Amino acid sequence: MAQDLSQLPSLLYTAAAVRQAEMAWVTAAEGELYQLVERAGKAAFDLLRPHLKLPQKVLVIAGQGNNGADALVCMRHLLQAGIETSLLIHPATQPTSEWQQAWQLLQDFAFDMVTLDNWPEADVIVDGLLGTGIHGELRPAVAELIAQINRSPAQVLSLDLPSGVMADTGAVAGCAVIADLTIIMGVVKQGLVTGRARHCCGELHFADIGLTPYLPPSEVMRVDRHFLAACFKARPRDSHKGQSGKVTIIGGDHGMAGAIRLAGEACLRAGAGLVTVVSRPEHQLTVNNGRPELMFHGCELVDMEVYQRLGWANVLVLGPGLGQQDWGYNLFKAVGLTDKRAVVDADALNMLSTEPQQQAHWVLTPHPGEAARLLGTDTQTVEADRFAAVKALQQKYGGTVLLKGAGTLIYDGNMLYVAPVGNPGLASGGCGDVLSGIIGALMAQGLDNCRATVAGVVVHGEAADFAARDGERGMLASDLMPWIRRLVNTE
Repeated sequence: MAQDLSQLPSLLYTAAAVRQAEMAWVTAAEGELYQLVERAGKAAFDLLRPHLKLPQKVLVIAGQGNNGADALVCMRHLLQAGIETSLLIHPATQPTSEWQQAWQLLQDFAFDMVTLDNWPEADVIVDGLLGTGIHGELRPAVAELIAQINRSPAQVLSLDLPSGVMADTGAVAGCAVIADLTIIMGVVKQGLVTGRARHCCGELHFADIGLTPYLPPSEVMRVDRHFLAACFKARPRDSHKGQSGKVTIIGGDHGMAGAIRLAGEACLRAGAGLVTVVSRPEHQLTVNNGRPELMFHGCELVDMEVYQRLGWANVLVLGPGLGQQDWGYNLFKAVGLTDKRAVVDADALNMLSTEPQQQAHWVLTPHPGEAARLLGTDTQTVEADRFAAVKALQQKYGGTVLLKGAGTLIYDGNMLYVAPVGNPGLASGGCGDVLSGIIGALMAQGLDNCRATVAGVVVHGEAADFAARDGERGMLASDLMPWIRRLVNTE
């Protein structure tokens, strides 16, 4: 079950924006920068203190930047509280002035200095090794220290972000601390809710240290289930199925009837009034068995009747099980001739990568591998900076782009949304087809493309979290269906 992040601020920022806010705070005569260090260190202590009972032992690991200064302040409070605390310092070429101030104040207390060679037993590790300024691969000595932290059975609290995680992207610099808790200081960094960071951060907590009034505008926003309340209103008592939207879903080449069936059922469960499936004729039994509410058109060739099915719909969903043979390619070309709003997924994205074009009316839903093909790069490059990748996709192809993954990104050229919902149970066949069906249904019910995509991602992820109550391993795409219905009735 994903952590409820509603206690965190929703706007997300880069490390540069954080530094800008800190300087604005100082300029406004709020005080010296060191006062923010004191606030951050005290906040970390306040988070730890209720969980510590004598004679538990704490190991503080500090670099010599301001993240390390936060750790030294936290340590001072731990020592004042009578908690046995030892310190390991990873030296820097030049400690910051804030670190030197924190170090001087710590000299009034007795404590043990330790190294990797005499690593102490500890119940809790405070990770203040690295902050937001890292770039590129870590030095071997730092990587070795992080590996030792991760081998330890101690509970780990990371200050601001786990050491090794890049604040702007959520990628890691070769390796990173795997924290149990991360306390975010003052500003939520955008990388903490996407990519590898979702595995490294553990539970996220937020400390307000006074920077909020000094933050610049942000174009990045975190969304969760609270986003849904403004999307779904009660239907008029005299409404009929035609007012709930008509969707045509195209796909399901030989051997892939399940993909189109899952997309069709998800579309119905998300509230579409009428759904037609265009697929191979032999798939009708599979599609309609247990779901007779789906209309079906068997297609061997793209003829006028296929074009009528496309013209009938308010929204098209192209790609689930489409394949990359002539049959699928001809349907891909047929959809490209329409001006219908469309969700483009799966093999349709692979075809698009070979014949790039730009459209304002579509929603593209690639996973990182498909995104790499669309951009002519590799998956590692996409995952190294998911924010840059989703922006590059939108600039190249237009419309609204959804980049799947741990912390899905949605971008329409204006606002970038991050949805840290869902769980590893979604890493199974058919889950992407379900998502496409949900988004198509929400578009057909009147939500604009971006809003429908954001809401669809949230519904999909939250449904997965409900389904995962019985366990993530072995969760099926079809397990999401009853929860989809409940979530789209959020009012």
